[in-house]
Amino acid sequence: MDTQIKSKERVSAHGEVFTNPREVNAMLDLVKPETERIDSRFLEPACGDGNFLIEILRRKLAICEARVKARQYSQLQYEHDAVWAVSSLYGIKLLEDNVAACRERLLGYFKEQYGQLFGSKCKQTCIEAVSYILSKNIIHGDALTYKRVDRPDEWIHISEWSFIGADKVNRRDYEFSYLVGDYEIDGLFSDLPSATFAPVHFLKINASAYGEQ
Repeated sequence: MDTQIKSKERVSAHGEVFTNPREVNAMLDLVKPETERIDSRFLEPACGDGNFLIEILRRKLAICEARVKARQYSQLQYEHDAVWAVSSLYGIKLLEDNVAACRERLLGYFKEQYGQLFGSKCKQTCIEAVSYILSKNIIHGDALTYKRVDRPDEWIHISEWSFIGADKVNRRDYEFSYLVGDYEIDGLFSDLPSATFAPVHFLKINASAYGEQ
């Protein structure tokens, strides 16, 4: 079975072709130091079901896991950096099933690694924080038009998660078109956020923390 395509119809309609793991790793190895930096951000504007993003997450969480096994990190320190690692990954995709699959894939891998390290000590609040971040960072949209697909009248917005000190996270949202379009400046995020939010503890990142239903 060809794992690079789901159907000829999808290739014809959307140009959907997935990248094989060998090519994914070869490309990421070109920027290997960045893939192993917890705070290094990656945006995949045609993320599919997450072939690139899952490999970057594997590399980042491997660094966190090694620090735990070397007794350099407590569970709380691992949770902090693991949530940070997830928050650094962004994806946009046109097809709804791929968006859902990408979110589920990244969350599932996080839960698997977290569970293997800490078992019954895993915190539901940590899993919920990761799930919420993925709901914001993996976006059902069209990177070419800068519009959401699930809400066609809305522009795509990207959330910047800035980790402050030992436990706080500051969120600022930016209009995607300003980040990559004619208004592009140095760096991923501009100085013109469309929304800002009060800092919260990284284990309290959820919809209620930002006044959402």
